[in-house]
Amino acid sequence: MIEQSPPPVINTSPLIFLTKADLLYLLEARYSTVLLPSTVANEIQQYGTSDLTYQVIQSNDWLVTVETPSIPTPIRACNLDPGESTVLAWAYVHPGTEAILDDLAGRRCANALQIPVRGTLGLVLAAKKEGEISAAKPLLLKLQEVGMYLSDRVISQALTMVEESLEDS
Repeated sequence: MIEQSPPPVINTSPLIFLTKADLLYLLEARYSTVLLPSTVANEIQQYGTSDLTYQVIQSNDWLVTVETPSIPTPIRACNLDPGESTVLAWAYVHPGTEAILDDLAGRRCANALQIPVRGTLGLVLAAKKEGEISAAKPLLLKLQEVGMYLSDRVISQALTMVEESLEDS
């Protein structure tokens, strides 16, 4: 496990995709605690008790819901959805906190504010680079299968970064 201080904060979509693709272990293996702003937890709870991601946040004590701080002006200026805004707000007021989100506008805002950021794709690539998984391709294809938008070009570029290719079996 890679301990990080402070723990990362995650947005809705990475949590949903990792849960649907049965890849939540990538988070759990990497971090002892992952924070969910209350806004993100509320978004997931709106799907109802039969939703798999709802069940995951209820049954895993390493996923910790935290109260959302007020949104700082520089983040409000990015015009993001509430989930992305609260993830970045938490990371902004807790320097060094990694924000886990996939939204491109949110990632751009994080980069502009020098907030460490990683997406679902980045979690898979880090797991491959650190030897936690033997191959990234099956995981990326599984994420694509459960609805995460990953073009073949993006998958190909990502696999090149970990010395794999789409043609590998």
